Amino acid sequence: MAFQTSVNAFPAPGIAGEFASTNPRHNYLAGPNGLVAGTNGLACGYFGWVDTSTGTIVNNFGPGAPSGFVHNAHQALITAYLGSATLVIPAGFMANELFDAGDLWMANNTGSSVTPGLKVYANNSTGAAASFAATGTPPTGGTGSASSIAPVSAVSVTGSIATSAVYPATAPSVLTVTVVGSGTVVPGLTLSGTGVATGTLVVAQLSGTTGGVGTYSVNIPQTVASTTITGAGGTLTVGGTVTGTFAVGQTISGSGVTAGTYITALGTGVGGAGTYIVSPTQTASSTAITAYSGTETAWYAASYGTGAAGEVIKITSRWP
Repeated sequence: MAFQTSVNAFPAPGIAGEFASTNPRHNYLAGPNGLVAGTNGLACGYFGWVDTSTGTIVNNFGPGAPSGFVHNAHQALITAYLGSATLVIPAGFMANELFDAGDLWMANNTGSSVTPGLKVYANNSTGAAASFAATGTPPTGGTGSASSIAPVSAVSVTGSIATSAVYPATAPSVLTVTVVGSGTVVPGLTLSGTGVATGTLVVAQLSGTTGGVGTYSVNIPQTVASTTITGAGGTLTVGGTVTGTFAVGQTISGSGVTAGTYITALGTGVGGAGTYIVSPTQTASSTAITAYSGTETAWYAASYGTGAAGEVIKITSRWP
């Protein structure tokens, strides 16, 4: 453990992720075999999103509102050489301390002060607090005054899908691509083909050439023999006057844009003008499109804070 380098005049009021009261709390109702941390691990003291197709895998990122808040029950493990502390539960480890109601401590790293009663908005990419604000006022990530959405270029591959040998696992099933006929395989694509379950989505690439031959996690447990598999999705082209930053996980809105549309992967864009992959697939003519860097949660700020880095505040699922 590292040597102590500072001494505080007063003890911390709480620790991020721990309970802030003994009031009733409610744990997220998991699927078969409970929850496990996703491929990137799961950080305590942050929001978590459960893969609803299995009810098992939970990550610190995802579309829409989070499933709950990850309680710090000292279940994280120090795996880094000479590491002194961590909040991360390793991939594949049990992660059943996910609460969708109660009173907990959360770090306010937004840089803005907080007053009780403000809604908590979750960063869909990190699980941290994106902002604390009034109901219905999500923080804006980026805007493009002349942006559009069109179906992605045709994606066709030869591949097979196998259910993970150990279940629950960090990937319910794995798509193995052996030949790419056309296009690029990216997260968020909806897959179809002989024997492929309806609603199957590419979650993440696990190995191989980026977007090509290799393995990918998909969201539904299934077994499919080698066959032709096609992928569908949408391509958001951000253009016109561009402000702020576009990022994976952000929800987007605009005239003609399907409610709940979110960015699943980067295309040529890396935050500004360019292309991004979105789900679901759709067509939207050139219009002003806004991406939101946070999604409103069911939680409220329950204490005052100055927004100092690392400061913890209470959050509650019931206000007042």
